[in-house]
Amino acid sequence: MNDENLLVGFETSDDAAVYKINDNIALIQTLDFFTPVVDDPYTFGQIAAANSLSDIYAMGGDPKLAMNIVCFPDCLDPKVLGEILRGGSDKVIEAGAVLVGGHTVSDDEPKYGLSVSGFVHPNRVLTNSSAQVGDMLVLTKPIGLGVINTAIKASLAEKEVYDEAVKVMTTLNKFGKDAIDVSGGVSSLTDITGFGLLGHALEMAEGSSVTIRLKSEQVPIIKGAVEFANMGLVPAGAYSNKNHVGNKIKFDEEIPQSSIDLFFDPQTSGGLLISIKKENVSLLLNELEKSPTKYAIIGEVVEKGEFPLIVE
Repeated sequence: MNDENLLVGFETSDDAAVYKINDNIALIQTLDFFTPVVDDPYTFGQIAAANSLSDIYAMGGDPKLAMNIVCFPDCLDPKVLGEILRGGSDKVIEAGAVLVGGHTVSDDEPKYGLSVSGFVHPNRVLTNSSAQVGDMLVLTKPIGLGVINTAIKASLAEKEVYDEAVKVMTTLNKFGKDAIDVSGGVSSLTDITGFGLLGHALEMAEGSSVTIRLKSEQVPIIKGAVEFANMGLVPAGAYSNKNHVGNKIKFDEEIPQSSIDLFFDPQTSGGLLISIKKENVSLLLNELEKSPTKYAIIGEVVEKGEFPLIVE
């Protein structure tokens, strides 16, 4: 059924649905949940909640209501579940939203996440399909989390590497969204999650009918990720991403394989990819200094060419 108030649906592979309530308010609706990526239940709850909240920020909005989505084994201590929910609740509070219950089912493997509702002005909705020629591309978090999580599961990640990965995954994309509100000039926006940097950048390029040129040496990479990638600790999802879209991407011959693997690496609670007018970039970067994570200009938007995505 067509509804003129549905501003963003599933046809653009965007991060959430957006429905216009009136001339001043549009509702953003999303949900996400997954299995643990770390052993500590409280930390897992924080990561899963930050990941779920991210989709609201990726549409240019602010989260307001959240509900827990829980799958939990009967054989595990209920205290574990309590810690997961506490981690999620603390992150929702940090986002300035309200947690209003949720639903739990029995399952063999723990899973946790949130259904989140947020608001945005109908004229300020940001999508992944509206990048403009001449824009610069800014990434608000380093990549490599899938590789690091693989190393964590193999008990190969040192505490310093683990702590850095946790900091990145638990950092809300609120920092990026708040910076956008100050800088203005943003044409297109998405967050980097399961499809990896290249998968989500490709969605932006194809949806916007442009070509995106990424500068490989400017992409921030989390500490330890290159070393682990060289060891072969690359998650299966990275190879799936490469097999799915790799033929649409042109790579410079000098780019090492480890970097290519990291660019396809699926991210958990990754950063925002911002397509912004060149004249607004400096103000955006100044505002991003408030963020605890690394950020960088990683490319530009050019006229549509033979390849929608070029990595140099």
